[in-house]
Order: sequence, then structure tokens, then C-alpha cells
Amino acid sequence: MFFQGGAAAVDPNTVIAALVHGLTGSPVAVGAAAGIVRFGWLFPQLWVAYYAQRRTRRLPFYMLGAFGRVACLATLAALLWSGRGAQHRSLVVAFFVLWTLYSIVSGIVAVPYNDIVARSIRSEQRSRMLALRFFGGGLLAFGVAALAHRMLQALAFPVGYAALLMLGAALLLASALFFVSAREPRAPGEASIDVGFAKFLRGAGDVIVHDRRFRLFLFAQWLGGTAAIALPFYVLQMQRSEADIAFLLGAQTAGALASNPVWGWWGDRRGKRELLEIVSAAGVVAPVLTLGWIASDGRWATMALPYFALVFVLLGAVGNGGTIAYLGYLMEISPNDRRPAYSGYFNALAAPAAMLPWAGGAIAQAQSFAAVFALSAAAAMLQFLLVRRLR
Repeated sequence: MFFQGGAAAVDPNTVIAALVHGLTGSPVAVGAAAGIVRFGWLFPQLWVAYYAQRRTRRLPFYMLGAFGRVACLATLAALLWSGRGAQHRSLVVAFFVLWTLYSIVSGIVAVPYNDIVARSIRSEQRSRMLALRFFGGGLLAFGVAALAHRMLQALAFPVGYAALLMLGAALLLASALFFVSAREPRAPGEASIDVGFAKFLRGAGDVIVHDRRFRLFLFAQWLGGTAAIALPFYVLQMQRSEADIAFLLGAQTAGALASNPVWGWWGDRRGKRELLEIVSAAGVVAPVLTLGWIASDGRWATMALPYFALVFVLLGAVGNGGTIAYLGYLMEISPNDRRPAYSGYFNALAAPAAMLPWAGGAIAQAQSFAAVFALSAAAAMLQFLLVRRLR
């Protein structure tokens, strides 16, 4: 729950998108920041999976990533706090260097987290556990949104964002301490024999060839990454104040919070595949609504904030449901004795799709934002059709 609260303070689709746009004024830079944090999360997982699969204790890997990302985020906040008098270009370069480091270190957490949770929580309870995590985290995120409103109004740019990132670091520190205190259940069997990294990599090819569910799920994740190409650009579609950023973060949190009971029940009672299907279908709605807004050509300008509040409520609900479905389905199709390897294979193979928001920024700058949202809607529809083929 504390992780969800901390993640809200560094949300790439609201807080970081507005911060980077304020620093650079460039849609490409906004897309790059969103792509870096997603790619960085996925990039180290293949190596972490290789080393974690050879050991029966995976908690030390979690600790390295969890406490490391706190240190990176605190350093990034200090940079922004002291950056008031820095040269603009130097501040931007330093921000992206630290943001990349934070993203990569954060990715170390994913493999051990998936494995420890899957060994701690039975399959028929995992979706509800994740929904409870997001519900409690959503309540914390509301508090973060309220504080963000006050910080961003009271403090000059970029000091307000520095304070918000430091709040995120504190919540992520609490999250790491709670998770570590829960300890790690015994892994099934002995650690895998060291077969060498090259043979471990060849195992990914064997899984893709012989495991149809894994293969289709990977293709679906690629389409999901394409649908996410528009995420950092919703907040740029309206004239906004710093207070509006906090309001839209609150709307996104409200959507996630309100949908949690439904997603938790659906995933455990109706199955993870069906939850994936519902979420991917719902993912079409937000880009279509935004295309309608763009087509209105300013005729609805007085309704901008409530209109995009609805869009962000939908984004919050779909984002939360997608995370619950993705984690639940990946845990479900991964063999108990090879879960770190499966997590590493899947996330490494899905990693290139995480950089697509960068391409979205380039498309927006060269063509239009409408082209980005149209591509997002088409990818979400194709993802829905592909997920229907999963078992």
C-alpha cells in the first residue's frame, strides 16, 4: 500500500509529465521520461532472474532494488531542490541521468516481488490481495494528491516537484521496510544448477516456442505497450495550472480506488484471462474520448477539467485492472520452480515496447496528438482480440 502511495508522487502520466514539460517544453522529452521509467523497470529483469533462479532466497534482490530506488529518488529530489539557480540545460541532463538510474534500479524489484508474493499468497486469493494493495494505496495516493495540490501552489517551480518526489521517497522507504519485515517463505526445492547465462537465455526461446500461453500473452503485452503510447500526453491536452495536475492525479486515483473491488473479485472468481479481456476492452475508451475532445476544436473549452477528470478516472481504473490482471496471469502461467526465470524472460522480451511513448512524442511533434491517440485506440482493440485467444 505504501508503494502505491509513493508511486503516485512520481506518477509518469501526471507529475513527471508536467515536470518534464515544464523543464523542456518538448513532447518528445515527455514521452522519453515515460518510456525510460517503463523500460528501466523491465531492462534488468533478465539478469536478476538468472541470478535469482540459482538461489533459494530472493529477498536480498528485492532489498537491493527497493532501498536503491529510495536513494535514487531522494537524490533526484535534492537535484530539483538545488536546481533553482542551475543552468537550464544542465538541470535537464542531470534529471534524465538520475531518472534513468532510478528506473533501472527499481526494475530489480519485480522478479523477487512476483516470486515471493506467488509463494506467499494462494492463487485464488492473489487478485484480492492485489486489489487490497491498490485500495489502501489509493487512499494514501489521495493524501499525496492533496499534498501535491498545496506543494505545487505554495512552492516555486521546480521546488514544489522536489518536495513531492521527496514525499514519494519516504513512502517507498516505508514500503520496503514493511515488505522486508514480512520475510520470505521457503522456495520449492533446491536452487537451480548454474547452467551459464547463454543457456539460460536459450531457455527463453524454448519457452516462446513450446508455451503457447506465454507466447500469446507476450504479443498481447506488446500491444498493451503500444496502447500505452498515449499515456503521458493526456495531461497536455488542456490548459492547466499546477493545481489541475494534482486534481487529475486525484481523479486517476479515484478511478483506481473505485474499481479495485470489481477487479479483485473478477480475477479470483472469473479468472485472470477474463479480467485481461475486460481491461483491454475498456482501454479503448480513454483515447476515443480524447480524440473526440481534439475533434471539438475548443468548442468544449469550459468543460476541460471535468471532461479530463472523467478520462483520468477511466485511466486509473484501466491501469489498476491491467496491473492486477497482468501480475495475476503471469504468476498463474509460471511454473512454481521456474517463476523467476519466467518473470525475467517475459519482462525482458516485453521491454522494448516500454519505449514506445518516446516514439509517441516524436509522432506528436511531427504529426499531431490525434495520431498518437488513434494509434493507442487501435492497439487496445487489437489487444482485446488477441487476449480472447488466451486460455
